[in-house]
Amino acid sequence: MPTPNTIAETMNKAHSHGGGAGSTSHSSRADRPTSFSLDDIPVPAGREEDWRFTPLRRIDALFDPANYDRGDAPISVDAPDGVTVETAGRSDARLGRVLAPGDRTAVVAWNGFDQATVVEIPRGAELASPVRIAVTGVEGTRCQHLVVRAGAMSRATVIVSHTGSPGARVNQGIEVEAGDGADLTVVSLQEWDDTVVHASNQRLALGRDAKLTHIVVTFGGDLVRVCSDTDFRGPGSELTMLGLYFVDAGQHLEHRVFVDHAQPNCYSRVTYKGALQGKDAHSVWIGDCLIREAADDTDTYELNRNLVLTEGAKADSVPNLEIENGEIKGAGHASATGRFDDEQLFYLMSRGVPESEARRLVVRGFFAELVNQIGVPEVVARLMTTVEAELAKSRNN
Repeated sequence: MPTPNTIAETMNKAHSHGGGAGSTSHSSRADRPTSFSLDDIPVPAGREEDWRFTPLRRIDALFDPANYDRGDAPISVDAPDGVTVETAGRSDARLGRVLAPGDRTAVVAWNGFDQATVVEIPRGAELASPVRIAVTGVEGTRCQHLVVRAGAMSRATVIVSHTGSPGARVNQGIEVEAGDGADLTVVSLQEWDDTVVHASNQRLALGRDAKLTHIVVTFGGDLVRVCSDTDFRGPGSELTMLGLYFVDAGQHLEHRVFVDHAQPNCYSRVTYKGALQGKDAHSVWIGDCLIREAADDTDTYELNRNLVLTEGAKADSVPNLEIENGEIKGAGHASATGRFDDEQLFYLMSRGVPESEARRLVVRGFFAELVNQIGVPEVVARLMTTVEAELAKSRNN
């Protein structure tokens, strides 16, 4: 059991870099600036901890408000009876309630949208079917803001699907609030055309005894960067974060998670898995977890696994754990990146399984444990179909 003194436990230690505008190094994840003001979060130089893995030349158009076209990225909502869907301006009291923007894309997105879409699930409601939100048909460079609020004791699933939109650049902010005792599942599907650049900053709040499952599935896009930050607002809450990604040649898919345990007796599990194939396929996973001094009896664990299917692909994986409290139930992290197991392939082929089928079975097995946790049947079926399509690409190349 750790002592009450601060323990900074980091798998890849001390990523401190100097030089360049806004390149100040912060010893703790909690010290990094957040703000609704553009002046407080400058354009990154690339050496900052938040940006050192990101190819800035492919995303830098999103840093300058002058680069955006007028009008928000289009969004449509199909919601069951009883769910309220409204648009709201930035001054609406329902907006800006979940943390503050924490990087340059997030603060530009906050200042750049015209009208936010607010989806409210009433207190005590139990939705028999999901709320389906579609983001598609985006043209040019656009901002977007979405708010999902689940009232106390409600139970619901929300699926946000991003598709198509060749050549688009989308900078998006999403706020999610799970009220006291709510049980909310939010799924974010990135199935863009392979020419899209997408930055999504998703800020998640959990009330007392709330249960929030946050699922991120990323397959499409040229460069996709999804940052998910958490706000524990009361004791007894439970957070599950699941992620699955499949990276093709030339794609950069980046996922950053910050689990900030600031309340006692809370639980979190983070599990992300990815497969990579093709030249210059690049995945980045950053898992930051902070257990603050007040967060007695915290139980947390984060895991990232990457399967490299071909030569020329690269996976960066950095779990970080900071503990400021000696009275916790458990805390840990793990990360591993490995090549496709030729021994498994040989074993299956030696028993008469064709090579293409053997590769499919190995990859399906790699994802199986995670897929079984998702619990949303239409999402499971959809993603496994996409995995099969990705494997077909490798067979055809």
